[in-house]
Amino acid sequence: MGEVDLLAHMALTQVPQIGDMQIAQLLKYCGSPAEVFKTSKRHLEQIPGIGEIRAASIRSFHSMDKVKKEMEYVIKNHIQVLVKGMDEYPKRLEYCIDAPHVLYYKGNANLNAHRTLSIVGTRAPTEYGRDRVVQLMDCLSLYDITVISGLAYGVDTIAHREALKHDLKTMAVLGHGFNFIYPHSNRQMAGEIIEKGGLLTEFMHTVKPDRQNFPRRNRIVAGISDVVIVVESGEKGGSLITADIANSYNKDVLAYPGRAIDLQSMGCNQLIRLNRANLINTGEDVLRFMNWDDKITGVKKIQRELFVDLEENEKKVYDLLNEQGHLHVDQITSKLDLRPSQASGILLGLEMKNLLASLPGNVYGLSGF
Repeated sequence: MGEVDLLAHMALTQVPQIGDMQIAQLLKYCGSPAEVFKTSKRHLEQIPGIGEIRAASIRSFHSMDKVKKEMEYVIKNHIQVLVKGMDEYPKRLEYCIDAPHVLYYKGNANLNAHRTLSIVGTRAPTEYGRDRVVQLMDCLSLYDITVISGLAYGVDTIAHREALKHDLKTMAVLGHGFNFIYPHSNRQMAGEIIEKGGLLTEFMHTVKPDRQNFPRRNRIVAGISDVVIVVESGEKGGSLITADIANSYNKDVLAYPGRAIDLQSMGCNQLIRLNRANLINTGEDVLRFMNWDDKITGVKKIQRELFVDLEENEKKVYDLLNEQGHLHVDQITSKLDLRPSQASGILLGLEMKNLLASLPGNVYGLSGF
């Protein structure tokens, strides 16, 4: 993508009254971000979801200098700017209705890794909570799983530290721009995360870690993962917000139970009681629930080259997934020019032949890999 288009995309995120869903509407009707700013107020008002106030806000936008300074900053600091629709943009997140239009990323981990898992929890974990995270990370260490959290005090920090200890890829989603690391005590660890994973945010580098930013951060934590694991949480807090968002995205949510009298476990117990999270006791439970337990069960990986008895369209889908890894059903339908009903039948047939695995969020990949 050229710098002019990239600047226009970034600028759209800075227009007051315009959110990610409005940006999607504007691009649908105007065609490009630059064209949005050229469109007359009268025409903008006619776009569904825009109206007079938002149209006026677009037409009166005069902060391009701020956007250009951001571009200078990201180039100088080797930060990637990812726009929704780009190949590098996290696909799991892209299919969430309120996914950020622009993300800023620094690191080397694949944002579309084969398996991703988010860990959230209280900022003041008990010894029980700490032990759960340590055991989970020890269990995951034999697998190629990317661990995601929010770099906060408590459970987040333990998850990142243990992931680094076991040489697992780990990504931290920030509730602020790259000019800050919050909490400051995690600054050194953030540097290690960049080397062995990555830092991700939707905020420009000058945005401070203000309270209102963290619920927005939580939707990225939920959307970018296959499953969200809650390790100790009170009756209220960011962990429960993340779990609720994950449920709204149709993501799997798992939670460790605790004693009825433990304040730090009340949120987890409530999620389980209301069937908004599945109960787990160990890391092995996570692997089995997600069908990631091939090493535990001793199941041999499928030899792809042995399967030749496929219909023409089944082979096309199989070859596509073999080449590109996990894809959303809409991507499969589009790339192979299939009707939705036709794609559903093919995918079901491949699943019945144990060649395909259905993953959270209508994502599919080859079984055994």
